[in-house]
Amino acid sequence: QVQLVESGGGLVQPGGSLRLSCAASRNISSGRIMGWYRQAPGKQRDLVAISRLGGTTTYTDSVKGRFTISRDNAKNTVILQMNNLKPEDTAIYYCYAEYLYSSRTYWGQGTQVTVSS
Repeated sequence: QVQLVESGGGLVQPGGSLRLSCAASRNISSGRIMGWYRQAPGKQRDLVAISRLGGTTTYTDSVKGRFTISRDNAKNTVILQMNNLKPEDTAIYYCYAEYLYSSRTYWGQGTQVTVSS
């Protein structure tokens, strides 16, 4: 079983920045995919950004140029740096993981991000 614990959410004004962290209980150097999804009230959970083991990344169009996903293997942590935040970024952000040699997927409990003036 893998535990994912998110932190770093909060309330920020439009144009501000937040840094989300996801601490994993298993070594992320074997994480085939590590990523972030978000779910706004009344909407489905959607992909925000993923980082693949080979180093490639994918971002949803609405966050390209504003968000950056990265891995800190030494700390088993996945980071989502969010800049120039907009009210439409308001959602619960969930960490996601898939590991090598396993078909299981793992989710964190989520962290609330609210962008409002």
